[in-house]
Amino acid sequence: MKAQPDADKTLNMILSRLADMKAEETVTIDLRGKSAFSDYMIVTSGRVNRHVGAIAENVTKGLKETGIKAIHIEGLPNCDWVLIDSGDVIVHVFRPEVREFYNLEKLWTQGPTAAKAI
Repeated sequence: MKAQPDADKTLNMILSRLADMKAEETVTIDLRGKSAFSDYMIVTSGRVNRHVGAIAENVTKGLKETGIKAIHIEGLPNCDWVLIDSGDVIVHVFRPEVREFYNLEKLWTQGPTAAKAI
């Protein structure tokens, strides 16, 4: 299943902005064929709450500049974990200890496991 060219453009713009903002340990997860709601998920970290907020605001500004209007953002008031949903690409910006606690990368990159009978 091929991503929309728009999804790839959005992904590249976001990755560029994350690099500019010195986001740390950025991981891109390809969701094509695994999820009906998005093509890519990006998980990244900011050093502290203020850095997380600045990264999220910069990515959001870039999305708006490229014409993406329907952007859903959660978590900006606290900046422990900010979710930015642009449709084709979902971005999670975490403080390191919050990222470690939720471990989203493992959740989305593990293969399916069979349920164990009790």
